[in-house]
Amino acid sequence: MKEEKRCVAPNEKAREEGNDMAWQVLDREYLIRKQWLTARCDKVRLPTGVVVDEYYVLEYPEWVNTVAITREGDFVLVRQYRHALGVTAMEICAGVMEQGEEPMQAAQRELLEETGYGNGTWRPLMTIAPNPGTMTNRCHCFLATDVEKVSGQHLDATEDIQVHLVSRDEMLRMLKNNELYQAMMYAPLWKYFALEDELKG
Repeated sequence: MKEEKRCVAPNEKAREEGNDMAWQVLDREYLIRKQWLTARCDKVRLPTGVVVDEYYVLEYPEWVNTVAITREGDFVLVRQYRHALGVTAMEICAGVMEQGEEPMQAAQRELLEETGYGNGTWRPLMTIAPNPGTMTNRCHCFLATDVEKVSGQHLDATEDIQVHLVSRDEMLRMLKNNELYQAMMYAPLWKYFALEDELKG
C-alpha cells in the first residue's frame, strides 16, 4: 500500500559538505516499507537543471562481513542457499547490523552466531558501498585473525548454514577461479591478500 507523498527540502547538507554534484530532492514517495525491504521513488533535480520524475531507491540497514582466519591459518567460510539466484554458495560470514550496534560488534555477533568462532584479534579492513546508485547502505568489512571455536552455531529458524574451513591456498584458488558469488566478499578478501604481509606485521 502506497504512503502519502511528502515534500523534501533540497539536499543542501550534501552541498555544504562540498558535494557540488548532489541532486535536489523535490518530492519523495515510499512505495513499500518492510523489515527487509524499503523502496522509495524520488523526484530529483540534477545540477544541470534536468528533472528526473522517478528515481527508485532501496533503503537497507548497514551490513557487515568478516574475513576470519583461525590460529592454524584456515579461513572460516559458510555455505548456504541463496534463493534470488537459486545457488548454494560459499561465503565469508556476513549479516545485518542491529539497531544500536557498532559495526565491529555486529560482525563479532554474526561470526559467533553463524559459525561458533570468536575471540582473536579484530581490525577494520574496509567499508564499501554495495550499490551507491540505488542502495542507501554500506558494508563494513573486518579482518579477524587467530579466531577459535568457542561454541556451537546459534542460527535463526530461517538459516541453514554449514561451516567450512579452507586453507590459505584453497581460499586463493577459489578467488582466482571466481567460485564466490558475493561481490562484496571479493573486495575484502582480495584486499587481505594484497596486504597480507603488512597485515601480519
